[in-house]
Amino acid sequence: MERRELEYFLAIAEHGSYTAAAQALHVAQPSLSHAMSALEHRLGGKLFHRLPNGIALTPAGRALVEPARQVMRDLATATDSVREVLGLTGGQLDIVAQTTLAVDPLAALLGEYLASYPNVAVHVLDPELGREVSASVRSGECELGMVDSATELPEMRSTLLPGREIRAVLPPAFAERAGTRIGLTELATMDFIATPVGTATREIIEDVLGGCANPPRVAIETAHQAMIVPLVVAGAGVSLLPKSMADDATRSGAVVLPLRPRVVRRGRLFWRSGPLSPSAEQFVRLVDRTGNGRKQGR
Repeated sequence: MERRELEYFLAIAEHGSYTAAAQALHVAQPSLSHAMSALEHRLGGKLFHRLPNGIALTPAGRALVEPARQVMRDLATATDSVREVLGLTGGQLDIVAQTTLAVDPLAALLGEYLASYPNVAVHVLDPELGREVSASVRSGECELGMVDSATELPEMRSTLLPGREIRAVLPPAFAERAGTRIGLTELATMDFIATPVGTATREIIEDVLGGCANPPRVAIETAHQAMIVPLVVAGAGVSLLPKSMADDATRSGAVVLPLRPRVVRRGRLFWRSGPLSPSAEQFVRLVDRTGNGRKQGR
């Protein structure tokens, strides 16, 4: 298989049609069709079902997606490695992170990273579910992943991220409590606003308050992370957020209180075993320096 064929195959699979893939790749559609016909002939079977409004992957096509992504990533890593040896700048950094981690610490880390490597193109994905983050790295879609958990990931190399203090975010009615701390037992009696099970914000609430006698009640569950603070300010409930996000909530009128006892969470940056691209390797080194990370290797 040629690199061009795999690139075309992945573009068709991701865009859902030959026409859309040809437009995205800036190639003529007949050239795309010819390349796919040659690849299917070489493999001995169809990769796509042709439908009236696009395509669908055949079982053979679905089996090819993950290996094709990894081959393309390995080729990109090899190219970047050669460029680094030759003293060239550039490359690409692909990171997938849950939303809370994308806000803190990823945003600040990328700012520091790009100050040293301004020519690296950065691409960030932000699925909310931790399992989707892991799947994106395992499939080769992204090179690096961030999950809001200090637990080591099986069959992955990883390093700890900088710690983030967790704060309670309360409605304006709690203004008289400003400057004080709030205990976990008291907090657990309140109604919570949270994202769905498996998301970072929900896991923070469950982990922090899971040891209380009465588990917290989720009064409103929303898939929209950005909706949490407006709901709190409207008096619909309370929530728990990392300090940087909680501090932003004060500008919207929320009351933010530190917890008693203080709670600090650490997530993990992780990647597949094997060589990293120079862009990713430098980012991992930055995280190690910033967060005093402890690597898990295989």
